[in-house]
Amino acid sequence: MPIPVYLFTGFLESGKTRFIQQTMEDKRFNNGEKTLMIICEEGEEEFDVDRFCGKNVHFEYIESLEELTEQKLNEWPSKHRIDRVIIEYNGMWPLMNLYQEMPEKWAIYQQILTVDSSTFMVYNQNMRSLVYDKIDGAEFVIFNRFEENADKMPFHQIVRGISRRIDIAYEYPNGEAEYDEIEDPLPFDLDADIIEISDEDYALWYRDVLEDPQKYVGKKVKIKGMAAHTGKMPKGSFVPGRFVMTCCEDDVQFMGFLCMSPESNRYPDKSWVTVTAEMGFQKVAGTKIKEAMPILKAISLEPASCPQNEIATFY
Repeated sequence: MPIPVYLFTGFLESGKTRFIQQTMEDKRFNNGEKTLMIICEEGEEEFDVDRFCGKNVHFEYIESLEELTEQKLNEWPSKHRIDRVIIEYNGMWPLMNLYQEMPEKWAIYQQILTVDSSTFMVYNQNMRSLVYDKIDGAEFVIFNRFEENADKMPFHQIVRGISRRIDIAYEYPNGEAEYDEIEDPLPFDLDADIIEISDEDYALWYRDVLEDPQKYVGKKVKIKGMAAHTGKMPKGSFVPGRFVMTCCEDDVQFMGFLCMSPESNRYPDKSWVTVTAEMGFQKVAGTKIKEAMPILKAISLEPASCPQNEIATFY
C-alpha cells in the first residue's frame, strides 16, 4: 500500500501553517493516525500540537533544496513507523524537485495551495513561473485575506488560465469562506457539426482535449496549426500545432496532435495549414508513445496564413 502524502504549498505567510493547524484540529482528518510532518519553510506562525485531535505526529525539517533528497525522505517512515505524510512545502522551491525525490512508495493524495490575496497579483507579475508551478499541480486553491467587495474575476481568470479543474475558494477576514461559482464555459461550441477553434482559443482547446479526450471522439474540428514532421511518426502523418506559452516567455512549447492524412507531405515544416478533421483517441503504431492518444483524421487540409499572435496563450 502506498503512503498517502498531503501536500500544502504556497508562498511565505500565505496561511499554510494556519490551514494545516485547522486541519489537524479536525477529528475527521486527524484521529490518531501516525503522521510525519515535513516542514520546508518556517514562518511567523507555529504549530500548537496540544490542540491537534491526534497527538501521534512527528516533525522533521528540510531547510534547503540540497537537503531534499530521496535518501533523507526514505529514512523517516521507518524511523517513525508512519501511516501518512504531510508536507508544508517552500513556495520558492519548484515542485519538480519534490516529485523527483519522493520515494516510490509515496503517493500524493491531495495537493492544496494557500494564497495571500493581497500579494498574489505581485507574485503573479514578478514570479509567474513559480505561481504557475503551484497552481498547475493543485486540486484546491484558497485565496485568504480576501476583501469582501474585491473583484474575484482577475483571480479566477489567472487560475482558470492554468487549470479548469482546480477548485477555488475565497476566505474573508471574518473567517467566512465562499466557493468560486463563476461559470467558465468553453469559448467554442462542442455540439456544432464542425467545432471551429479560433486562433485565440487554440491553447484552451488543446488543454481541454488532453483533460477529457473521450468527449471529442468522433467530433469534427477545424483548427489552424504549423506543420511539423519531427520524431518517429507513421507514414502519411504530421503534427499541426502551435507554440504555446504555458506560464512565461521562458516556457514556450510546441503543442499539437498527430494528424493522419495522405496529403501530409504537401505541407513542409513550419508551413501553416488549416485542418478539418475527425478526432479519435487510440494507440498509434509507429510512434514512441505506447498509450492511447488524441489524434486527428484529416477530412481536408488547406494552406493558411500565420496567426496575428504566433504564440498561443491560455488567457
